[in-house]
Amino acid sequence: MAPEQAWRFFSSPQHLNAITPDFFHVDIASPVPEEIYPGLLIAYRMRAVFGWPMAWLSEVCYCEPPRRFVYQQRVGPFAFFSHEVVVTPCRSGVEVEDIVFYSMRWGWMGELLHYCLIGMRLQRIFQWRAEVLQARWPLPAVTLSED
Repeated sequence: MAPEQAWRFFSSPQHLNAITPDFFHVDIASPVPEEIYPGLLIAYRMRAVFGWPMAWLSEVCYCEPPRRFVYQQRVGPFAFFSHEVVVTPCRSGVEVEDIVFYSMRWGWMGELLHYCLIGMRLQRIFQWRAEVLQARWPLPAVTLSED
């Protein structure tokens, strides 16, 4: 896959459901242009935990086509959530890196919820994403790193 093709795929919220497990279903609730840009606000309705509906508003904070973009939650379940997607050309095509920073709300209850459910769900979302992408665009190896 060429970097420009990877950019078009990953920077479009229209592809979220194609690369996430069924328990994390996303409906885009706002118009989204062909190309993302810094300052773009995207509203979602999602069902990520026990099918409970949640509102989520994200803002594209940084955008450097076709290399990287960052979006951050402005309204949603986390105290803070930032997701950076980096597309890097390599010998076998492209490497796509997801960098996520987040913090939970609700003090010790949020930490408990993270430990019992949210952390595993987030890990499963990105593991699923790697598996779907490996099946769609096979590479010699796909690795997940955890810090």
